[in-house]
Order: sequence, then structure tokens, then C-alpha cells
Amino acid sequence: MKKSIKAALLSALVIPGAGHLYLNRRIIGFVLISAAIALLYFIVSIAMERALLIVEKIQNGEVSLDNQSIMALVSQQSASADTGLLNFVWPAFILLWLIGLVDSYRIGCAQDTTSAAR
Repeated sequence: MKKSIKAALLSALVIPGAGHLYLNRRIIGFVLISAAIALLYFIVSIAMERALLIVEKIQNGEVSLDNQSIMALVSQQSASADTGLLNFVWPAFILLWLIGLVDSYRIGCAQDTTSAAR
């Protein structure tokens, strides 16, 4: 299998930057991995914070334990102030993933061409 395909698959299926590490582009690989982890941490921390608020309201008896009440509370949580940030973070994460995928494929193609010319 060509380096370009392996690098693209690593970046697409593992984490952005994994393909760069495979291609020995360590600096850009670690930058992409760090950015992806930071964005994922932000997304997961907001989701956990919202979930814990809902659990706390259920435990305190503010919300009854039925599907409609819980779904109403989830919908209310989705309309909070952090939603604007999440609307920015998700596209940034997807863009980062695409950049990692395309760039690792591009670098891999260049390395494939160089190795084939030898």
C-alpha cells in the first residue's frame, strides 16, 4: 500500500496528525494532534457539564424522572450560552480533520513520487 493511502487512512480514522507522524512530519503532526485533543476536550467538557446539571436537577427532585421532562431539560440546556461556542468548535474540528487528511495525502503522494523515481 502506498504511503499516501496509509497516511490518509491514519489521519481519517485515528486522529488528525497521525498520518503526518507516519510520514515523519512530526512538528505538524503534533500540532494537529494537540489541536484536535484540545477541541475534543472542550466539546466533551461542555457535554459533561450539561449532563451533570441535568443529573443534579433530577436528584434534587426539580425534574420528574420521565422522558418528556428530561427531554425538555435537555432541549433547554441546548439553548444555553455555550451553544454559540459549540457552533464554532464543531466546524473547526471537522475542518482540522479535513486539513490533516488532505495534507497527509498530499505529502504522502510527494513521498511516493520521490521513492518511485529512485
